Amino acid sequence: MADLDAAVSDCFACPRLVQWREEVARTRRAAFRDQEYWGRPVPGLGTGDARIAILGLAPAAHGGNRTGRIFTGDRSGDVLFAALHRAGLANQPTSVAADDGLTVRDLRIFSAVRCAPPDNKPTPLERDTCAPWLHREVTLIRPTLRVVVALGAFAWAAWWPVLQAVYGQRPPSPRPAFGHGAHWSGTNAPDLLGCYHVSQQNTFTGRLTPEMLDDVFGQAKQLAGVD
Repeated sequence: MADLDAAVSDCFACPRLVQWREEVARTRRAAFRDQEYWGRPVPGLGTGDARIAILGLAPAAHGGNRTGRIFTGDRSGDVLFAALHRAGLANQPTSVAADDGLTVRDLRIFSAVRCAPPDNKPTPLERDTCAPWLHREVTLIRPTLRVVVALGAFAWAAWWPVLQAVYGQRPPSPRPAFGHGAHWSGTNAPDLLGCYHVSQQNTFTGRLTPEMLDDVFGQAKQLAGVD
């Protein structure tokens, strides 16, 4: 896993994403002007024997792209790790920096696209170019992986090619629709749970509440056999 994380961090495959992530790291946000940005692809976080995986869209420009750790240093991460702490899957409720002492158990967190994209919108080509990283990461945790929580419709859609590439299972046709609380179960693949993304747009408007997150992670733990 460490070799994969290092290889992810050294990827330059998508010119538009490389230009954007580096531009953000140079110009910086005013609140972080005195910090050195990571400005590279962001690897996954968590254990190599995870029974639960969380699949997101992409790192945030001033979150993971700044700190070098997924869902770290932004408000989406504040919401996510607070919920993971309540679920007993993280040792602390905050994730502010790569050296803040955060650890997780029975869990791996990664994104479909590993670089921060402009407007949080990767192109289909960028998604497909980045897919092999996701496939390799899932392959490494395949022996223990039991449940995948997809944060948002983009992550939900990104999971189906994994079925073919990693599990040799043809994706269902038609594809099950994404929705909060959606649940798909395959034959030899992990269960897939849908969850609204922990974006400010969802959490500030009340579309996604702490109770809704607790329900999803509670179900994920039950399906994965995590105490």
